[in-house]
Amino acid sequence: MRDTALRAADLLAAPILLAVLPFVLPSYDQATEVIVFAIAVLGCNLLLGYTGLLSFGQGIFFGVGAYAAGYAGSQLGLGLPAMLAAGALLGMAAALFVGAFAIRQRGVYFVMLTLAFAQLFYFLAYTYRDVTGGDNGMTDVPRPPIALPGGAALDLGSAPAFYVFCAALFLLAFFGLRRVIDSPFGSTLVAIRENETRAAAVGYSVRGFKLAAFAFSGLLTGLAGALHAPFLGIATLTTIDVTMSQAILIMTLIGGGGTLAGSLAGALFYVVLSSWLSAFWPRWPMLIGFLLVAISLCAPGGLWGWLQNALLSRRQPGEVRDAAG
Repeated sequence: MRDTALRAADLLAAPILLAVLPFVLPSYDQATEVIVFAIAVLGCNLLLGYTGLLSFGQGIFFGVGAYAAGYAGSQLGLGLPAMLAAGALLGMAAALFVGAFAIRQRGVYFVMLTLAFAQLFYFLAYTYRDVTGGDNGMTDVPRPPIALPGGAALDLGSAPAFYVFCAALFLLAFFGLRRVIDSPFGSTLVAIRENETRAAAVGYSVRGFKLAAFAFSGLLTGLAGALHAPFLGIATLTTIDVTMSQAILIMTLIGGGGTLAGSLAGALFYVVLSSWLSAFWPRWPMLIGFLLVAISLCAPGGLWGWLQNALLSRRQPGEVRDAAG
């Protein structure tokens, strides 16, 4: 009963939040930023919340997706669907490359390997200025209209139109990932998270499933990066820096691992709070750090998990009385 209620809340919360975001946030641009990062957090949640892999390589996939989309649009003159496909596929390719090495280790050694790869890809982006633009970034990333049947075109130049487009992609990623998690593949990932040794003893290819989880995560995070580049009109080193990996991880932990709606809640909380705090104090990341410590100690399931438990605990006394009667 409890699991059914949690799953229903998880499925209903995301569309409701998407519907009200433009009306509760100061601008459509900030609402779009929340959606873009929420897609990246979905990918991180698959690794951390469902597979138990703490990866500092999410910024790699995000940055690769941003640069791929920027290059496809500004240098090759491709349309937006091709830009997004290039970002998502190259993000998945980068994830497969990093994952092929990282999954050979466990624990802190796994974390350090992903961190090392994050630094490696950052310096590659910094070095190859002819492709990435180096410190200046890849500028003039277009946001071309999408051609529709009949010769019409979907213009995404306005902030509301691009928000609706990003929200539709988020829902597609959200329900697609929900389908993956509810499948036998998702159940196997949870089994690996709970007891990797026992899952291997049963006969599952642990490395194969971990690598597949990396591929799905890279696909989603690369898609988020591919949306980020035309959203800002530029792809810079900050998209592939290790601080981007840290930000995506913090959003995942704040929202709650193992809950897909928590991905949207964590991105919303982080983007809004960082925007508000940065206007008052230049050292605002310190406050985010204190908040993360408090959440880890008092609400290990994140804000969304805490809210779900609080709502369900209020119903339990009545349910107990009904059962007793």
